[in-house]
Amino acid sequence: MMRILFLVYHGFSEHSGISKKIHYQVKGLKENGYDVRLCYYDFSPEGHRCRYIDGEVMKDYGKGRLAGLRQRFDYDCIYDYCIREGIEFIYARSFINANPWLIRMFKKLHKVGIHAVTEIPTYPYDHEYNRNSYWDMRLALKIDQIFRNRLYKYMDAMVTFSDAKEIFGQRTINISNGVDFDSIPLHQPSAISHQPSELHLIGVAEVHFWHAFDRVMTGIGEYYSHRPSAISHQKDVYFHIVGGVHPHHMKNCFEPILEKYPNIKDKIIFHGTQFGKELDDIFNQCQFAIGSLGRHRSGITVIKTLKNREYATRGIPFIYSEQDSDFDGQPYVIKAPADESPIDIQLIIDFVQNFKMAPEDIRKTVGPLQWKFQMKKVVDAVFTPQ
Repeated sequence: MMRILFLVYHGFSEHSGISKKIHYQVKGLKENGYDVRLCYYDFSPEGHRCRYIDGEVMKDYGKGRLAGLRQRFDYDCIYDYCIREGIEFIYARSFINANPWLIRMFKKLHKVGIHAVTEIPTYPYDHEYNRNSYWDMRLALKIDQIFRNRLYKYMDAMVTFSDAKEIFGQRTINISNGVDFDSIPLHQPSAISHQPSELHLIGVAEVHFWHAFDRVMTGIGEYYSHRPSAISHQKDVYFHIVGGVHPHHMKNCFEPILEKYPNIKDKIIFHGTQFGKELDDIFNQCQFAIGSLGRHRSGITVIKTLKNREYATRGIPFIYSEQDSDFDGQPYVIKAPADESPIDIQLIIDFVQNFKMAPEDIRKTVGPLQWKFQMKKVVDAVFTPQ
């Protein structure tokens, strides 16, 4: 049985979609019969900075600033663990953290014949760190830019959800973001969602500028501005935003729209972070979902986002603007233009009015995207002779 180390450079949160994705990836590898160990960095209950293997402390760096520095350049514990446990393959997830100490570790691992890949969650990612980003994030990117080509030459390949054939001088393994059917329930539209006079939209994200939810809000504002009040049969449109919104984004992006279109303030509902039954209940109130509508803002044309796959797994139709070969052309999708135009709300209304596909039929279309199959592609690409 192949022994795999899944390497993450941060900790987890039960509310985080990224955290859930990582655990689903580990589950997918295990479903293929591999012996998988999850290595990550986090704080202990006592406040110590620690590196863990499957919940057990591998290395305790202690407390304070010095401990924070040590964890950034001390990777010997990972190398020693791999040698001691007979690890054959390392699946690492980039944290925009290429540096000389990480290069040293992977160079040593490469020398003893341990295979490795690094997943780049979003590519290209440089434009995501603009002048509005925190200074430490911009500094981390600058350091990463200096060292990333040297680091990745010790990889067997880069795993990407884009169509890129080479990243930072290394060949790529192109996969899709996956889904886990066990964790996502089917959409069960409630009586509210069948009200002929209402359309409820849902967008789930830790909101960033590339989600472009402002395009939906502006579209709703324009819809109401041009709707004659005398026409009673037109729908009332509501947009449910689920997830955190940074105060800076709220102030500079959303609030000006709400001031420009004051009659939609009660139509835009900010739910904050939700999960479990609360999230399911909001989904079931809605008939249509909102994917990313502004990836062009960060210089990305082709990407296979996790959110599109989660919407399809639930069985709810949705809209997005990037190129995604898994969904382009599917009957439950609307493709928005990759520009700054407001979203055409009447187009969504007409689409939903005539949409007949059942949630379970939408889900069936993403069966091949389950993590078990996507992670098997990676292992096969590394260990199958070229």
